[in-house]
Amino acid sequence: MEVSRYPKYTFTWLGGLVLLGGYIFGSIVIVLLTVFWDLIFKQSIQGKEWFVMVANAVVFISMIAAFDFLIVRPTTQKKLNFNFSPTNFYTYLLIFPMMIGMMFIGEFITAQIPTTGPFFGEYYKFFEELMSKLTDDPVIMIITAVIMAPVFEEIVFRGIIQKGLINAGVQPWKAILFASVVFGLVHANPWQFVGAALLGCVLGLVYYKTKSLLLPILLHAFNNLCSSVLVFYTKTESFADAFKVPEWIIAIIGIVLFSLFYYLFMKKYKVHYSEI
Repeated sequence: MEVSRYPKYTFTWLGGLVLLGGYIFGSIVIVLLTVFWDLIFKQSIQGKEWFVMVANAVVFISMIAAFDFLIVRPTTQKKLNFNFSPTNFYTYLLIFPMMIGMMFIGEFITAQIPTTGPFFGEYYKFFEELMSKLTDDPVIMIITAVIMAPVFEEIVFRGIIQKGLINAGVQPWKAILFASVVFGLVHANPWQFVGAALLGCVLGLVYYKTKSLLLPILLHAFNNLCSSVLVFYTKTESFADAFKVPEWIIAIIGIVLFSLFYYLFMKKYKVHYSEI
């Protein structure tokens, strides 16, 4: 019997606390770095374009390292490791249209959430101001959103949480749903929650069936790249605005695309790779 090179760790409430601890530790490091920079250079590091990029990297690396050294290695005697194997070209022809379909569906649902009013209006204004700061430098935004975020977030939400739950005996669909909802919640606003949670379900499904973390990373990067391009060239993340069509048309196209390619991916296509 061949021994797997991938550790079979589980994700429980303890793993959640460890990830939280890694997040807190990383945040403290960023605060100390901010104070140190202010004392030495007499200026605020938060005004630097690369600050958000570095802060995200430090926090995610702290979370992943904490889970690796405190959960994975003590319980499995192996270091945290993932399968990043590519798959045959036919797989990509199925998962990317399925992803686009869910992106369209997510946009339609998000468009129904109010952006005005006593609560949503102020919150949306704050959210827009925050996002405008993140998109000041296109290069930094691409590195952060299209490269770093897909890698770090897929390792944490699909690689650690979803896979760990399945290894712990949780039904796959429940593990996928839980990881996706948490993924949506960490975005901390209702407009990104819907899209993130729905797309998380697609990412989780693809990871569960292919066993390769490379595929959800590529899909995640593709989603963020589309959002970045829309922001740069249309000042909005709306496909409907970009294509000059009503949101209901985007929704119909999304439902057709997702339904068709979900059916082909789940019912007709057999993945020949199995993780050992």
